[in-house]
Amino acid sequence: MAELFVEQAKQYAETRPSYPQELFESIASKTPSRDLVWDVGTGSGQAARSLAGIYKNVIGTDTSLKQLEFAPKLPNVRYQQTPPVMSMGELEQTVSTQSSVDLVTIAQAMHWFDLPSFYQQVKWVLKKPHGVIAAWCYTIPEVNDSVDSVFNPFYSIDSDPYWEPQRKLVDNKYMSIDFPFEPVEGTDNTGPFKFVTEKMMDLDEYFTYIRSWSAYQTAKAKGVELLRDDVIESFKRAWNEDGHGQKVVKFPVHLKIGKVGNV
Repeated sequence: MAELFVEQAKQYAETRPSYPQELFESIASKTPSRDLVWDVGTGSGQAARSLAGIYKNVIGTDTSLKQLEFAPKLPNVRYQQTPPVMSMGELEQTVSTQSSVDLVTIAQAMHWFDLPSFYQQVKWVLKKPHGVIAAWCYTIPEVNDSVDSVFNPFYSIDSDPYWEPQRKLVDNKYMSIDFPFEPVEGTDNTGPFKFVTEKMMDLDEYFTYIRSWSAYQTAKAKGVELLRDDVIESFKRAWNEDGHGQKVVKFPVHLKIGKVGNV
C-alpha cells in the first residue's frame, strides 16, 4: 500500500482534507481516559494533529517514510515508520505495551490493512474493556451541481479501472467492512456514523487533490493521463460558471467506532 502514495506525498499533505473537530470530540467522549492514542496509517498526520490537542500522547505510525516527512511536528506526537507486518514483540517495542492504549484511530486507511492480523494487535494493545477503536473514511467530494456532474462520471467511469479493489470498501462507506467490536456507550451499533468535513479550494487545488489519488498515479504509471485536456476544460467550465474561484468542497466522513470489551 505504501508505494501507492510515495510519488504524490507532498500533494497528499497539501490537499487532503483535515477532519471536523466534532468528529474528534465525539470519539474522545467515548474514551474514559485520554493518555495515549495510536494513530495507524497516519500518513502526513491529518488526524494526529487534531488528536494531539485532546490526548496527552499520540503515536503515529505509517509504512511510508515519505508521507511521514510531511507530518506536522508536535511535542506530544511521535511518528514511527513501521513494516507492513509487525510481530507482537515489534508492536510492543514500536507502539506500546499490552492493554496500555486508550484509543486506536485509522483515518482513510483501514481498507488497505490485513484486518485479521491488525485486529489481533488492536485487541492486544487497547485497555480492557473500554479501549476504543475508531476508523473512518471520506467519500467523494461535493462542490455544486455543475462541478459534481463532471466529477461523478470522471470518478465512476474514467478512474474506476485504476482503483485497487479495496477502494470499494470506501465507496460503501465502510458499511461492509469487518469490524468485530462492541458498540461504545450511548450507541446500539458500531456505525458508520456520518460527519462532514469542508475545505476551501480553488480549481488548481482541486486538480492537485485528484492527482494525489492512488488511482491517478496507477493510471499515470500505465501511460494514461486521467486529467486529459478535454476533461480539464469540462471542469474549468463547470467551476467558473458561478464566477467564484474558491469554493467550499465538502467531504462526507463515515465513522466506525467500537470498544474492545473483555477479550
